[in-house]
Amino acid sequence: METEKLRIYDEHRVAQGIASRQTIHEQGYWHETFHCWVIGREDDKDLIYLQLRSDNKKDFPGLFDITAAGHLLADESVKDGIREVREELGLKVSFNELIPLGTIKDQLAIGDFLDNEHCHCFLYHKNDNHDETFELQKEEVSGMAKVDFRELVALVVGEKERVAVRGFMSTLKGRRDFKKEIGLTDLVPHSSPYWQNIIEQIELVLTRRS
Repeated sequence: METEKLRIYDEHRVAQGIASRQTIHEQGYWHETFHCWVIGREDDKDLIYLQLRSDNKKDFPGLFDITAAGHLLADESVKDGIREVREELGLKVSFNELIPLGTIKDQLAIGDFLDNEHCHCFLYHKNDNHDETFELQKEEVSGMAKVDFRELVALVVGEKERVAVRGFMSTLKGRRDFKKEIGLTDLVPHSSPYWQNIIEQIELVLTRRS
């Protein structure tokens, strides 16, 4: 995976060339990613789904993250990013069903890991609340959780230290349900501007749908 070829950009999304994923994160080159946040509604509350990353992942194993996300390869368009939803979650979703949230910058520097992303962000509204519709790619995703969207916002902006989530783990013996509380350290880190922008865009969609 570290040898995957990605297209590199400058901060203004002007293409500069192609490099391996490893080189991109070592040098901090700007590159493109695809983010899909999945939402639902239950008991008159807006829910947002978080994937639990596999313990075998090189980066941020065992943390909760965007419902489905991944890098766009050098020969892929933004529309090709829909494969992340299908592969990681097993949801039969077309690109036309996604609600565009815009392209948001996300910058992180953690030790030798330098991540500068142009994130193509989308929202997908899951019309049913049945977890059985998820068929997780076990190499990438070990579980799925859902959390009240307003609670997640409160956690991210510092109004709450912990929030309740519930979901399931995918094990060799099948699915195991769980309920727990999580804090910011249980989430894959994203920059404050990313969180601010993605929250604003999701809230706009939810307001229009209400």
